[in-house]
Amino acid sequence: MANQPKNENQQAASSTNPIHKTEDDQVTSATSVLDLKDSLVQQYLKIKEHAETYPYVWASYIVVYGGFALWTGYRWRKLRRTEASVRNLQERLRKLVEADESAISTKAVEKGSTPSEKPSK
Repeated sequence: MANQPKNENQQAASSTNPIHKTEDDQVTSATSVLDLKDSLVQQYLKIKEHAETYPYVWASYIVVYGGFALWTGYRWRKLRRTEASVRNLQERLRKLVEADESAISTKAVEKGSTPSEKPSK
């Protein structure tokens, strides 16, 4: 029972003004940023030590993933070139169809002005 009043006091303190930041909250957030930075530095140092210890493993990573990246870049570029070629061909086809349609329409206009021939049965 002696522990219950402490819990109630802690709950009461934590439930009062949770919206407003206090100095303790600001210090905690600042230390959490420093802790994050320290953990990143520690992780970097571990990776660096591992790379120095096992250079062939890391070289194989570079070769495999670097080759994969080069292949992906090549395929991406080839796809973009193919798309550009298709767009050019579509534009040429559109122009040919427009020219064909305009030629047909001018022939129909010229035929309409000449005496009409008998339709063949």
